Amino acid sequence: MPTPSPSPAAALSLGGAGFAFTLAGAFFMMAGAAAPTLFYPVLQQQIGFSPAMISAIFAIYAAALLAALLVVGSVSDHIGRRPALSLGFAGLALAVLLFWQADSVGGLLTARAVQGAATGLLMPALTAFAAELEPRDRPGTAAVWTAVPPLCGLAAGAMLSGLAMKYARHPGADVFGGLALLYLLGAPLCWLLPETSPRLEGLRRALRPRVGLPAPARATFWRSAPAVFAGWAIGGLYLSLGTGIVSQVFGIRDPVAEAGVVLLLAGTGALSTFVSRRVHQRQVMLTGTATLAIGTLVSLLGMQTGGITLYLLGLGLSGVGFGTCFYGTIRSLAPLASAETRGEMFAALYTLSYLAFGLPTIIAGLIAPQAGLLATATGYGLIVALAAAVAWGWRRFATQD
Repeated sequence: MPTPSPSPAAALSLGGAGFAFTLAGAFFMMAGAAAPTLFYPVLQQQIGFSPAMISAIFAIYAAALLAALLVVGSVSDHIGRRPALSLGFAGLALAVLLFWQADSVGGLLTARAVQGAATGLLMPALTAFAAELEPRDRPGTAAVWTAVPPLCGLAAGAMLSGLAMKYARHPGADVFGGLALLYLLGAPLCWLLPETSPRLEGLRRALRPRVGLPAPARATFWRSAPAVFAGWAIGGLYLSLGTGIVSQVFGIRDPVAEAGVVLLLAGTGALSTFVSRRVHQRQVMLTGTATLAIGTLVSLLGMQTGGITLYLLGLGLSGVGFGTCFYGTIRSLAPLASAETRGEMFAALYTLSYLAFGLPTIIAGLIAPQAGLLATATGYGLIVALAAAVAWGWRRFATQD
């Protein structure tokens, strides 16, 4: 006998649970991405590697994530959302366990590569799943909540690591053991949720490295690209160099204070995204790009003058720009893709995001040992401010939105 379909009430309940699951999944995925940042200085002393190697460890995460997005970013359109989520969470559990047990540079590189690959599979599947399980009586909810939990996860992951480094007897076990447990719970739990993907044919062809965009979304995607680049590039700056800026430029050597950099950037981004949920997306993008440009310049001024208050003010403004630029882009793109192309479209968006997140950081990591941290961060920040200004102008004078 065929399995009876769930009643409308049961389907609605499962859909609500699935939507909440995607939000929690995005939160813990990004918490795991930020958690290792605070451990790098200690691992550098224990294992013995150069400051440039920290950039390499960061870079391999971004490179593996990009490779996964290009190869398996749209796989959930073909095999279903649930199998992709289950594989992604299992991969994240393996990654954090490898990081926890790593006692060599090779071990750290392997752990971050596995984490990047798992995130590249998981991220577009989670975003597509959230869009498909969005509450019908609250259209636009998915765009808001797709942007907010990852930012909150970045903030929480960094702060959790900072607190553990300062107060816990076994910080690695507390942070990475706890994350592994959550990921291992997520892998089977997703199978209890309704499947939403139509499961297209052509999986083998989809595994060829490529970036695809549905025709209705292309113009909006490229119009938003400068803002996405600027926002994620500033995130890369502070996640890779932020702890060094706090300790070397301002002379503050405290893991909680160093984690506060990520908390302020991501926290203001999440808050501003939630506040702007009722504002028209064009105004969201204009405000976000302008705030990002101004905030970056203010933070650079704080670095140059040694003014920590000015630096933190600029950091908070940059976070507002980061969050609203990404939220405005998701909000613009989400209605333009069908269920058959949604995973592929979000894979393209995250490919652009992580190119901006990783590539400038790799370059900065190569330059910093010769030019110095302050000069490198200043040059990086000026490029971001310029990109944000260009994004503002492009959006301001666009003929359509």
